Amino acid sequence: MTLNLVAILRGITPQDALAVGQALVDAGIDRIEVPMNSPEPLVSIAALQAEFGAGARIGAGTVLHVDQVAQVAATGARLIVSPNCNPAVIRATKAAGMESFPGVMTPTEAFAAIEAGADVLKLFPGELVGPVGLRAMKAVLPRDMPLYAVGGVAPENMAEWLAAGATGFGIGSAIYKAGDSAEVVAKKAQLLVLAWKAAQ
Repeated sequence: MTLNLVAILRGITPQDALAVGQALVDAGIDRIEVPMNSPEPLVSIAALQAEFGAGARIGAGTVLHVDQVAQVAATGARLIVSPNCNPAVIRATKAAGMESFPGVMTPTEAFAAIEAGADVLKLFPGELVGPVGLRAMKAVLPRDMPLYAVGGVAPENMAEWLAAGATGFGIGSAIYKAGDSAEVVAKKAQLLVLAWKAAQ
């Protein structure tokens, strides 16, 4: 079973990145993003890519500018996640041979992202749109366009989101808060994986 879960490690430090990354991979979560507003994000991304890149997709989140795409690409990472829909960032990501997960909140943004070459749409902030809004958007979007809900997703509401048409999720504070130990992350990850499987 594919786990369409992206772990968002906002605030992770390079010192903690590998232990937390190992906890996630051990739980079966093989997509990991380090937001660019974390401490020394490129150091953490490079370390995660070197250690886990052969079997996991490592990347950056909160990517707002084209020059950041090049910086992340230089680490060997393969995933660019943004909170917004910037066609220039999407095109630069695809030109670099990486996966693009831009943030969208409206059908207008969603179609702009698709036109620019997005691989997955990130519905953000998910809690503002909600499953009802997602269901309405899915009615007009291409059927084969993956859409991940991000923001407000927890084990308790995964089934509701999936029923509304979510393809997967980006998980932030429900899987990692700055300062969490690898042991804490391992427990959170196990609960999320169980919830994902139960909701299928």
